[in-house]
Amino acid sequence: MTIVDWIGFVGVFQILLAYCLNVFGKISNKHLAFIILNLIGAAMTCLASIFLNYWPFIILEGIWTLVSLFSFIRFLKNIT
Repeated sequence: MTIVDWIGFVGVFQILLAYCLNVFGKISNKHLAFIILNLIGAAMTCLASIFLNYWPFIILEGIWTLVSLFSFIRFLKNIT
């Protein structure tokens, strides 16, 4: 496996981990861990897709990253 494969693999794992934890009721979608897992995971998979020049996933993961970033900013505003 190449470094790009590992970046994508770790990113996808983080997104799936957040999803599974949410589905099984371990964390809510407003929990910081859920937001961070999605933000970093989506950014990593987006980066891997950029390296692979695969536009469908660049768009998907880029938007996922932006939405997660918006959620993170909103989380930070609510704790202050």
